[in-house]
Amino acid sequence: MAMLLAGLWGWLLFVATPALAEPGQSPALATEPSGYAPEASCLDCHESQVAQWKQSDHAWAMRHATPDNVLGDFKDASFDEAGVKASFFRKGDAFFANLEGEDGKPADVKILYTFGHYPLQQYLVELSRGRLQALTLAWDSRPKEEGGQRWFSLYPGQRFATSDPLHWTGRYQNWNAMCADCHSTALSKGYDDKSDSFSTSWHEQTVGCQACHGPSQSHVTWANQRKAGGTAKAPDDHYGLGVDTKALGSKGQVEQCAFCHSRRQGLGTGQQPGHPQLDQSLPTTLRASLYHADGQIDGEVYEFDSFTQSKMFAAGVGCSDCHNPHSTKIKLEGNGLCVQCHNPQPPTSRFPSLQAKEYDSQAHHHHEPGSAGAQCVNCHMPTKTYMVVDPRRDHSLRIPRPDLAAKTASPDACTSCHQGNQPEWAAKAIDIWYEKPQRPAHYGESFQVVRTGQGNALELLGALLTDKEKAAIVRATAAEQLADLGLPALPSLRLALKDESALVRAYAISGFANTPPMARQDDLLPLLQDPSLAVRDEAIRALADMPPDSLPEAERARFQTLLADYERRLRGNADLPGGRLNLAVLLTRQGRQQEAMAEYREALRMDPYFVPARVNLVTLASAAQQLDEAEALLREGLALDKMPTPDHGNLAYMLALLLVERGKTEEAVNWLDKAASELPGNVRIRYNQGLLLSQLNRRDEALAALRAGLEQAPEDPDLLYTLIYLHAIAGEQEEAFGYVKRMRKAAPQDPRLLAIEPYWTK
Repeated sequence: MAMLLAGLWGWLLFVATPALAEPGQSPALATEPSGYAPEASCLDCHESQVAQWKQSDHAWAMRHATPDNVLGDFKDASFDEAGVKASFFRKGDAFFANLEGEDGKPADVKILYTFGHYPLQQYLVELSRGRLQALTLAWDSRPKEEGGQRWFSLYPGQRFATSDPLHWTGRYQNWNAMCADCHSTALSKGYDDKSDSFSTSWHEQTVGCQACHGPSQSHVTWANQRKAGGTAKAPDDHYGLGVDTKALGSKGQVEQCAFCHSRRQGLGTGQQPGHPQLDQSLPTTLRASLYHADGQIDGEVYEFDSFTQSKMFAAGVGCSDCHNPHSTKIKLEGNGLCVQCHNPQPPTSRFPSLQAKEYDSQAHHHHEPGSAGAQCVNCHMPTKTYMVVDPRRDHSLRIPRPDLAAKTASPDACTSCHQGNQPEWAAKAIDIWYEKPQRPAHYGESFQVVRTGQGNALELLGALLTDKEKAAIVRATAAEQLADLGLPALPSLRLALKDESALVRAYAISGFANTPPMARQDDLLPLLQDPSLAVRDEAIRALADMPPDSLPEAERARFQTLLADYERRLRGNADLPGGRLNLAVLLTRQGRQQEAMAEYREALRMDPYFVPARVNLVTLASAAQQLDEAEALLREGLALDKMPTPDHGNLAYMLALLLVERGKTEEAVNWLDKAASELPGNVRIRYNQGLLLSQLNRRDEALAALRAGLEQAPEDPDLLYTLIYLHAIAGEQEEAFGYVKRMRKAAPQDPRLLAIEPYWTK
């Protein structure tokens, strides 16, 4: 059974991470982390900033569950929806919920912490092994007239079994792994992969000053000496603060915010204020399920990768140009925020490239002044709602392109507002308004063609990768997808290994993971000294199967050190299924198959729906001739309720191939049929289905399966050749020749075609 390890680089963990001391007590460090000042050190000197911060999203990130902090109704309130039942009550100043616990029985649980404040507030409960869990019932803190002041489910209409990772006691509601390092300051997750337990600690419970300004004890010491009348000289030109915000510049500032405001794979270092982003985390690319093909937001992605696509980011606009970093509010309401820069002649402008004409006018937006359509953000930053009640704006700040809606299968800002109309209608209106507006090609067109399996992926992605005018995140996305195309993509990827963007370099590396050892050394060994940790990690993973004594002697010690450090950090991040997968992939590449299989089993214990771990475990079990386990794993996955159709189809296909290998051909036919119906775009299933049916002397069904595949891929040479063969051996020369002519056009150099050409002289 030909199966490849799935998810080698495509299933990285892109979430935040960290957990507890004694039951019922706040996590707390035994000693202050190096260089950090006590929590309240900033209050005396920075009253204005602290006053703004106190009611900010950052200050509300995580608080003790006290009467002042709890916004929800705990006056014997109740919730009952879709079989999910809960009640909320108080005992003095303590807050409780009664709901289904880990054992499936109702239980009273004490609320220890609040999480956020607007437009919703969540609540944290302590369970065993140092875990804090977030309830999936949240308080809608919006005003009542907006639909708020109610308890609601973050998964409306759904009820999860206690074994489901989305149950409030499950893995994906775990604060330590999913949320903590972005809701606290100087957090240490303290995860032990052997016991699957946490000993999480923090310096500040919420997002405090030093989360952004970095360790500041030197600054506080200097300030206290000055206040005492001393003449102490400032420690450096940024007064001893951990982060020199002026030296960072706008793009460096954006990277500081990105540790939390991005979907990313943590590198196991924790947050390191002032350091480059790729020394802390590797941001995700514009991949499907997170982004539409044109880069518009789809999944919950937290702004960063959207913003880095924008012309604003390229022009040098940073987060604090629009947002007050202390209050976390935007600086100005309405269009005034945008016309700070988008004004024909601003008194002073840091961004002259953004100046052009009067944008805040009906001549530009063509909507009634004061209406929703006249607001810049509604056209250039449309919203999508997450967590039921939380609308968030797309930060890619794009020009609306309804003309591309059909080509990219992406949302259109115009018809999202003007519902009932089609994008073509909006595109025609723009033609009239702007008299043949410029409509340049968009990278979303290429990504959509690749997503749908049409066109020349190698050519399209290669063009995007080498176009230095494109944003780094776009080119990194192209690199990641090229890496899946194998040897033909290597020339483009080899150039990308030397790209000025660390993000592009990091995502180009996986394409070399299975190249011949000596060639791989030449390409990747220099990257073990790359300035970015994320690049070094990707390189060491791709080289992990190399015996140390096969490396140049001067590189062996560095290689061993980096490999050991990488495994250590992977183990510290193995608290989620994706983290276990990353660890197991490394172990597999090192030939430690039994250890890898154990990690995959642990990933499935955390989340039985996590298909990449199931696929890889089946692959290893099959290779080890543990066919009973492989078959049981596939049947177990196929029996799960609510398994997404694509995943179910892939497992069905794998089971069919395994059953053929085990001689259970009749049952294999049934599973191939299921797989083909659930994955109509996978023509390889139709090809295997046709071969199997032919072997079983079910010729008519075999022909039907092959022809169904050709409807999806009219030029597929395997399908065409098999149809030639089946018709030829049946003496159906005319039918066979029809497919010969098609194959001549589709694959004129195919060796199989060349071998039979002498028999077809027409």
